[in-house]
Amino acid sequence: ELENQLVAKSKTLDELKQSLASNGSAEQTPEAQSLRIAELCEMKDSIVNQVAQLKASMESILEQWRAYDEIYAEVSLMTTRYLYCLDQCKPSEEEASLEALKKQVKTLQ
Repeated sequence: ELENQLVAKSKTLDELKQSLASNGSAEQTPEAQSLRIAELCEMKDSIVNQVAQLKASMESILEQWRAYDEIYAEVSLMTTRYLYCLDQCKPSEEEASLEALKKQVKTLQ
C-alpha cells in the first residue's frame, strides 16, 4: 500500500515537473523553478526514507509474529497431549463405582 502511494507521489512529482517546465516558465525564473524542483525532490526522498524505515519496522514485527505462531503451535500441541493423557488416565465411571463398592465391602467386613 505504501509502495503504491510512493509510486503515486512520484507520478505527481513528475507531473509537477512537467507542468512547471511548460506552464511556469513564463511566470517564474529558472532559479525559482530549480528551487521548487529541488524542494519536491527532497520531499520525495523523505517519503522514500520513511517507506524504507516502515518496511524495516514491518519486517521486524512480521518476524515477531512468526515466532509467536511457532510458539503457539508448540503450546497448543503440548496442551492437546496433556488433555489426552488426562483423559486416558482418568478412571471410567464403572471402575470408580467398583472401587467404591470394594471399599464399602471392606468396611463392612
